[in-house]
Amino acid sequence: MYSHNKIPISGSSNRVGRAFRGADPSVPLKSNAALPALQSTKILDQVRERIRYLHFSIRTEQSYLYWIRFYIRWSGTRHPREMGAPEVTSFLTFLANERNVSVSTHRVALSALLFLYQKVLEVNMPWLDGLARPTVPRRLPVVLTREEVSQILALLAGEHGVLARVLYGIGMRITEALQLRVKDVDFAHRAIVIREGKGFKDRVVMLPDALVAPLTQQLAHARARWAQDQAEKRPGVFMPHALAKKYPAAATSWGWFWVFPQSRVSTDPRSGEVRRHHLYDQTFQRDFKRAVVRAGVVKPATPHTLRHCFATHLLQYGYDIRSVQELLGHADVSTTMIYTHVLNVAGRGVVSPLDRM
Repeated sequence: MYSHNKIPISGSSNRVGRAFRGADPSVPLKSNAALPALQSTKILDQVRERIRYLHFSIRTEQSYLYWIRFYIRWSGTRHPREMGAPEVTSFLTFLANERNVSVSTHRVALSALLFLYQKVLEVNMPWLDGLARPTVPRRLPVVLTREEVSQILALLAGEHGVLARVLYGIGMRITEALQLRVKDVDFAHRAIVIREGKGFKDRVVMLPDALVAPLTQQLAHARARWAQDQAEKRPGVFMPHALAKKYPAAATSWGWFWVFPQSRVSTDPRSGEVRRHHLYDQTFQRDFKRAVVRAGVVKPATPHTLRHCFATHLLQYGYDIRSVQELLGHADVSTTMIYTHVLNVAGRGVVSPLDRM
């Protein structure tokens, strides 16, 4: 029988929807041989320390901390070292049967527990590799017609209107667009450099002529906010990989400023500094949803739907799938092939017997 010893837990809880959104449920778990000793004593601080050492994203950190905290509290605040396969299996069964979580959420929770035991506690438990992962159903993406996209874009004004046009006109992911820096927009060559997209890969995409004027105007608004920060001597924008130490002036430079800066300053969740962040995706998602409703579109469209529309419409225009794959940043063409399934409607060209009556 396991004891119910209390363990210290730090940090505040997050709403589950915000916590797991954007996390990668398939983060590779490699050998622990090269991992340094942990300096923290509290279990959640140890998780946070290990995640930051491995350079996982802030969203993955928030997601893993949420599910590990949930797991500990579900067990009566027992230490994870006192638990094993029966408890992990019972917890995942509880999520599936009683909480009725989706398959993707279930997989994220499992990944968090695997990370806890393998990377933080460094427990060698063969049963970890035997845990079954729920299979994510493969669904066709939601794709809007060109007329529906046009109607939605017409209802989005200001920064959100430019952002929506960037998503549809370039096929960027919403996080890639929000994290866009001024230096990566090249008007002379009609190109945009996307830094550290999914899989930490850079790629170059075209800058449509129709976006030159809107982006020029957007940069003028961004420069006004940059000038305000300069006048008020605020810390510069977030710099990845300790570049702020290597290039101290870069964080406050115009080139590294956000293309889509937030109107208000906020507190950095890791450093605690009050600085200018880029637009929040939740704010844009709510505005986009309102535009979808006002346009009378009944399809469950989200901002990511614009990326699906970009790919599908390019294929409709006759562009080859390899070009579309490169623009989307897919590692495998099989991922891009899903858009051909959207185009190849089953039974196309067959006359229904109902039409012959």
